[in-house]
Amino acid sequence: MENPGYVTLSRQSGLLAEMRAVANNIANMSTHGFRAENVIFAEMVHDAGDQQGLSMARAHVRHTDFSQGALEKTGGAFDLAIEGRGFFQIEGANGPLLTRAGVFVPNEAGELATPSGKRLLDIGGAPVFVPPDGKTVAVAPDGTLSVDGRALAQIGVFSAEDDTTLVRQPDASFATNGPITPVENPVVLQGFVENSNVDPISQVARMIEVQRAYEMGQRFLEREDNRIRDVVKVLGA
Repeated sequence: MENPGYVTLSRQSGLLAEMRAVANNIANMSTHGFRAENVIFAEMVHDAGDQQGLSMARAHVRHTDFSQGALEKTGGAFDLAIEGRGFFQIEGANGPLLTRAGVFVPNEAGELATPSGKRLLDIGGAPVFVPPDGKTVAVAPDGTLSVDGRALAQIGVFSAEDDTTLVRQPDASFATNGPITPVENPVVLQGFVENSNVDPISQVARMIEVQRAYEMGQRFLEREDNRIRDVVKVLGA
């Protein structure tokens, strides 16, 4: 294969990666706390010596949009949303995880957990317990959880010092390879959940653009293949 074919294949590979990211965004438009993901294209230039350099595209870097999603009022006592910076900390199999999805339910032990069973952690990293016989559950803006007027725990709100250390996980959560710190003056809203920050119109429009660009590259590869076959036939005649 000649250089134009390799350049086009590198572009096709990047477009395929972007299509996967767009499809995942669209599939999670209704996932609470989900953060949209984009693919960043970069140019890789190969030194061809005395010949003209070869420029190829790469799309191995992913960018997460951490902007605020719309807040939806539910009225649920255990539905929580963060306004502004920060993440809730939940228990993961390989260490704590960060999430903006604030839909929690008491498990059999009376601890608040996600629908998938990951326990919510307080400011000190311990599970948040709610007495099953409690009648009134209130969560203050700073995350202090009270039952029947008695403060029991402060729900932790944390942020990563470097967002690039966050690694996307299932259930709209993130693992981190770097340090996390408590958010000063957090704003926790009880009875609200944060929706996905995916813009469906822009994502569908981008999906169409990527599909058309991929089809154009595919047509070029087909024409290039036919050209090479014709050359081989002529030289072999």
